[in-house]
Amino acid sequence: MTKKKAQDKPTKSTKDKSTKAEQENKAQDLKTQLEDAQKSAKESWDKLLRSEAEIQNLKRRNARDLENAHKFALDGFVKSLLEVKDSVTMGIKTAQEDGATIEHIIEGLEMTNKVFLSTMQRFGVEEVNPQNEAFNPDFHEAVTMIPMPDKESNSVLEVVQVGFTLNGRLVRPAMVVVVQ
Repeated sequence: MTKKKAQDKPTKSTKDKSTKAEQENKAQDLKTQLEDAQKSAKESWDKLLRSEAEIQNLKRRNARDLENAHKFALDGFVKSLLEVKDSVTMGIKTAQEDGATIEHIIEGLEMTNKVFLSTMQRFGVEEVNPQNEAFNPDFHEAVTMIPMPDKESNSVLEVVQVGFTLNGRLVRPAMVVVVQ
């Protein structure tokens, strides 16, 4: 029986071999994990570099688009104003013709003014013409005040110069004469 017990018991060299094999397996696993981690880190670094390059490209593209927007923002407005210019040119030409009457000239000026106001309205410009309305300091500027007992106090008696708003914001106040 003593012999059998000795054979059942692993020897020191067998233990060393199995421990060495386990350590080699562990080392191989760690090496594989390290390689995977390095590969993942490299992929992440590449993604980061590509993302940074894409951000730089977007910044450049946005800067270029903004510059173009500033350069050409008034393009449509200028084209529309050319209609007004054409109307003025036609009015001058008509006024210079033989037989042109003051009525024709006035009619041409009225048409030109109508084209101008229509063009302005297309771009959000509205006329402020407060004739016979209450004075509003947000949109009107009093040129003078006149006492008139038969008129309502603080009302606009006369519009000296119309004002304008752009999309609801005052561009120029209406210059008015106000009843005191």
